Amino acid sequence: MTPGIHLFHTPIGPTSFSLVRECMESLRQEGRGRVAVCHGGTLDPFASGLLLMLVEPATKLFDYLHDIPKVYEATIRWGIETDNGDLLGKTIFESDAAGLTEARLEEALGDFIGWREQVPPATSARRIDGERAYLKAHRGEAVEMPAGRAYLHEARWIGHDLPLRSRLRVVVRGGYYVRALARDLGRRMGCGGHLTELWRAAIGPWADPGEGRGAEVHGREIMPWLGRRELTDEEVGKLRGGEAIAGGGLLEGDWKLPEGFPEGGAFVRGFHRGKMVFLLRMGEGLGVEREMRRGV
Repeated sequence: MTPGIHLFHTPIGPTSFSLVRECMESLRQEGRGRVAVCHGGTLDPFASGLLLMLVEPATKLFDYLHDIPKVYEATIRWGIETDNGDLLGKTIFESDAAGLTEARLEEALGDFIGWREQVPPATSARRIDGERAYLKAHRGEAVEMPAGRAYLHEARWIGHDLPLRSRLRVVVRGGYYVRALARDLGRRMGCGGHLTELWRAAIGPWADPGEGRGAEVHGREIMPWLGRRELTDEEVGKLRGGEAIAGGGLLEGDWKLPEGFPEGGAFVRGFHRGKMVFLLRMGEGLGVEREMRRGV
């Protein structure tokens, strides 16, 4: 695994962290020693689809991946709410879903579009008092999850088998819990609901490569929604010395966010000799936000 972003298809079952450990062990067996590796966003064990693996300097880009759209397809089972929002949880509420109609579901779904307060499931990876919430929940501790701002850009029903289940496609910003949406829709309908399937189809410009496949992302394919700036040897020296450089010479990004999707910070990719070596912030000139020493 070379420095950069690697795209993997994750099957149902493994945790995201277990896959990181497997990658680190594989690199160790190759004689690479201790290599920095992290995933680019948790995927629940009951789910499948795209998992990003960030290797070496690319690990510094983790926080910026929350600013881009993630695409999911999900199946909601009506009539049952579980404590964690998916089929692996314990049933905490059951009710008759016979009154569900496509029209009612369509109307309810529209109310969740945009920025909303969302309470994550107790088994989420959100930290409570410095510890992952799911660790507390798995020990049997009572977990009170505070609501947080979450963004749902697009949602549409792609199939119904009422009153049993419905299929849903959503486009969300990082930090959004599709399990919580299923729970909240079930409560709105008065019958309860939980996820039985979840597939992450894409993160930003990167699609799930499919079972048994993978792909690598380097150079201009790294964070292509941002503009870019080609850097001279002199400018690289200034940036490494803590100086800002002129803001001219900016080129457009190679991939655009969906129309109306909220943009993140004002950042620019800095390239030198074909590799991204800096993430630059825009202000009075361009200054260093992150440095990728060897480039990606």
